[in-house]
Amino acid sequence: MDNRLANNIKVGLLLLATLLSGCSSNNSLPVATLHPSDTADINSYRYLIGPSDVLSIFVWRNPEVSGTFVVRPDGMITTSLVEDISVSGKTPTELARSIEEILSTYLRDPIVTVTVDTFVGPFSQQIRVIGEAAQPRAINYIQHMTLLDVMIQVGGLTEFADGNDAVLIRIEDGQQKEYQVLINELLKDGEISANVDMLPGDIIIIPEAWF
Repeated sequence: MDNRLANNIKVGLLLLATLLSGCSSNNSLPVATLHPSDTADINSYRYLIGPSDVLSIFVWRNPEVSGTFVVRPDGMITTSLVEDISVSGKTPTELARSIEEILSTYLRDPIVTVTVDTFVGPFSQQIRVIGEAAQPRAINYIQHMTLLDVMIQVGGLTEFADGNDAVLIRIEDGQQKEYQVLINELLKDGEISANVDMLPGDIIIIPEAWF
């Protein structure tokens, strides 16, 4: 009886080990994809609506379907006539034309105006600063924003930062590219030539210095 119990325990442990090894082999996650912005240069920037934006939608002569709407995390809004309208990734003008087309099913020749009251924008338009920034975070892109503007918003560098080995990651023509940025020279030495234009979706990684 004791030998049978011992054999059953061994078999159980073997099955458990097999299951665990199978789980670990299938426990890899896909690498996150950096989604490119549609802004290829600083002069082609257009603000795109994103989740958590607050929109004012005015339908001329139809106040019952006008109002203020918060964009849901799935990029949709709900109106009194239409439950789900996809808005994320559109400019306010594009969204206005899209809503006019949707409302034409219910209203005659609707005229729609869309304004953005609170700006958040999609992740693909935000600039993210990680590593040894004083306040690492995501920043809403503003047209003609530069590296200096970004560093002011994150409070500069920590005392442990190696700013001259910082890396800017950018998607260009569908390819991820890396550029060295000289943040120490810009902030500590006042070297304005180290200031560079930022684009929506840029990521700045600031490493720790080796002492």
